Amino acid sequence: MAVLVGKKAPHFSTKAVVDGGTFVDDFSLDQFLGKKHVVFFFYPKDFTFVCPTELHAFQAKLGEFEKRNTAVVACSTDTEQSHWGWLQLGKDEGGIKGVTYPIVADTNKTIAKNYDVLDGDFFYDDNDQLQADAQLVAYRGLFLIDKDGIVRHQVVNDDPLGRNIDEAIRMVDALQFNEENGEVCPANWSKGEDALKDTHEGIANYLSSH
Repeated sequence: MAVLVGKKAPHFSTKAVVDGGTFVDDFSLDQFLGKKHVVFFFYPKDFTFVCPTELHAFQAKLGEFEKRNTAVVACSTDTEQSHWGWLQLGKDEGGIKGVTYPIVADTNKTIAKNYDVLDGDFFYDDNDQLQADAQLVAYRGLFLIDKDGIVRHQVVNDDPLGRNIDEAIRMVDALQFNEENGEVCPANWSKGEDALKDTHEGIANYLSSH
């Protein structure tokens, strides 16, 4: 598993569905450079079980991300047509109707591969036949990208393990606090709590008061 933290987020320009149903041919995270932080997350498949709970959960908290000037963008290896179809179905049908943030179509699987969240790979067998060693869909990867396009946080879950959206918000808060104040955020830090200066004295003072 590649660690992308501290590196430029891999570039892509591809098809996506935005605003709950509009097709875009050349969607890229470059549009946010210098303007917004980005939470870019992968999920395995449309029309599944855990995935709609996550997509709806991100939508329910979208206002919190927007308050923090942070874009939320989803991605799976399904086609843009599949994304659109899923967006037409309500919650009671297992759909994601009402989701408004962009959903990227990584149909050729190169985005998931470049972010190193693709479950499996291709290989040639002894008969020179192309095979795959897994289902070739994305794990539940999440990447927090700053305004310079640098990955500052990443976490990857296996398919059965849904994410905690509040933790993604907490990481946005921690990153923005560090950027604005130069102080670092200790374990279990939440917005509004004390942070600490990145010095031996600062750490000692923090530990003595907690």
